[in-house]
Amino acid sequence: MRRGFVYFLIALAFGITYTVYCVTPLIALLFEDVSRDLIPKAEVDIQAADEFSNRPALVPKIIHQTYKTADIPERWLTPQKNCRDLHPEYEYKLWTDESAREFIKTEYPWFLGTYDGYDHPIMRADVIRYFALRKFGGIYIDLDVGCKRKLDPLLAYAAWARKTDPTGISNDVLASTPEHPFFVRVTEVLQSYDRHWVLPYITIMGSTGPLFLSIIWKKWMGMELDESTRVRILMKPEQQFNSWSFFQVYKGSSWHTKDALTIFWMQHHIPHLVIGGVLVAGLLCYTVYWVVHRPRGYAKVDKGTYDA
Repeated sequence: MRRGFVYFLIALAFGITYTVYCVTPLIALLFEDVSRDLIPKAEVDIQAADEFSNRPALVPKIIHQTYKTADIPERWLTPQKNCRDLHPEYEYKLWTDESAREFIKTEYPWFLGTYDGYDHPIMRADVIRYFALRKFGGIYIDLDVGCKRKLDPLLAYAAWARKTDPTGISNDVLASTPEHPFFVRVTEVLQSYDRHWVLPYITIMGSTGPLFLSIIWKKWMGMELDESTRVRILMKPEQQFNSWSFFQVYKGSSWHTKDALTIFWMQHHIPHLVIGGVLVAGLLCYTVYWVVHRPRGYAKVDKGTYDA
């Protein structure tokens, strides 16, 4: 029994080590410092100084959006119209399932097998934005995100993304120049992150979604970068919530499944889950201790000792 207990401790140590290895990138995201890369309000304010408002545009005037067909749901027509009406001189590209697959097949045939093999349609919607920005550059905007003002001031940054809570960046609004090194990197590592987890929500988030993008971004920040290769970060006040902000987010997340609702519930009950986890761990340790040290019964008596 003691040998079995040693094996149990070894297996437990390996399990903990592997778990720590897997979550290290997530832990690192909790401590990111975006002060160097954030886009200051002074540079993009409506009344920004001439030195900022007259900078040359680096990002092409293209707006990318995605949906399974050209028939966009009514609830998203208003945000789509807001963005298009504010930017009549921008080229507009709506990537449908059909046009997106043809684009991957033509421009990136090495990725087509992975693209077709994704279990969830939203994963293909995720990756098409990365490849479209790599090829053409421009600004990608989710259909549930509307524009409140002209996006021209943001064209002066070679690549940017929106900061999100509690950590990392979102992939609902992104921008870049064509063949920006960051999005080249993102598209090149997608296949290595194509993993199938138990929960669909985690599979989507970690393989193609915001969590995947945030992990690659975190690693990217640790490299030697210049102004043309950095990914600038649009902070919350510049994103929305103010009259001078760029965007307004409408109701979205249509792809969320039941497991996503469970995870969201867990996010709002973290203290209870932590206490419960400690209690379960304590009970498990006590059970193992009792099994190892429980009474083993009376010792066998030598048969010849009490012969009549």
